[in-house]
Amino acid sequence: MMRVLTPQVSRHAVWLVVLVLAMTFLLFRSDFDFDYVIPRRLARLAAMFIGGICVAWSSIAFQTITGNRILTPAIMGYEAVYLLLQSLLVLAMGTQSLVVLGANGNFAVSVLLMLGYSWAIHRWLFQDGRNNVYFLLLVGLVLTMVIGTFTQFVQFKVSPGEFSVLLDFSQASFGKAEPGQLLVSSTLVAAVCMAGIKALPILDVLSLGRDQAVSLGVDYQRTVRLYLALIAVLVAVSTSLLGPTAFMGIFVANITYALARTFRHRITLPTGCAIAIGIFILAQLAVEHVFNYRATVGILVNLVCGAWFLVLMVRTRGAA
Repeated sequence: MMRVLTPQVSRHAVWLVVLVLAMTFLLFRSDFDFDYVIPRRLARLAAMFIGGICVAWSSIAFQTITGNRILTPAIMGYEAVYLLLQSLLVLAMGTQSLVVLGANGNFAVSVLLMLGYSWAIHRWLFQDGRNNVYFLLLVGLVLTMVIGTFTQFVQFKVSPGEFSVLLDFSQASFGKAEPGQLLVSSTLVAAVCMAGIKALPILDVLSLGRDQAVSLGVDYQRTVRLYLALIAVLVAVSTSLLGPTAFMGIFVANITYALARTFRHRITLPTGCAIAIGIFILAQLAVEHVFNYRATVGILVNLVCGAWFLVLMVRTRGAA
């Protein structure tokens, strides 16, 4: 009889697979060129690790807070705000916006704008002691649609050449990450993870539901606001560094639950990070060595994860 792996063994096995994939990405067809090829691949690999941690951590924590396994932080409108910013910059300055701001300037402005957007809606919706998470989701969904529509209106005003620049911003990519961005991103992500790790037992209690968490002595309002703030930082960093990732969070979170067979966050969060990083590495390997750069990481990730989302919706409806 085949032995069933424990969650601990599964978690370690996933990280072992990620290590093998990382070494394959670094060394495959590199000719051991430590002057150019491997350093550039190391930078892209660092972006994959940072992005994978952001996507997994934010998605799993967001699903715990909302009590829904088919939601991601993208519903709050962060990616829509990012795309609107890029569209307005190109409309105002054309392709010169890439030169005027530079990669680091664009990254900083994008992160600050998304954090400001998050702070504004949280302050508005949580004022006077109100704490309706579902109303927050509804407002986020409406804002996403409104901002997305306005972004399309702006894009109609740009030239075809400028629109090709916007397409580059709308797809996830690891090649545009600069060393300065990686340093700032890794610092922010490390700070968020350290702050979140201290409250992991409380997050486990939140997965039981609001009423149960309150009855067990959890300060529900304070904890939810804290984690929404941490999630906003992670989404802002990943979107500004890589670009929109759309449905990937849903895919990563649900694969993590199936593999870990537990909802304890000290297990699901590391496992989810490993799965997200592995997906990014596989997608990049496919782009480079299978499709010969005729596809993008964003297209492959959205195709696979979008198809999984449809399957998940059908299964959820059938179970209901």
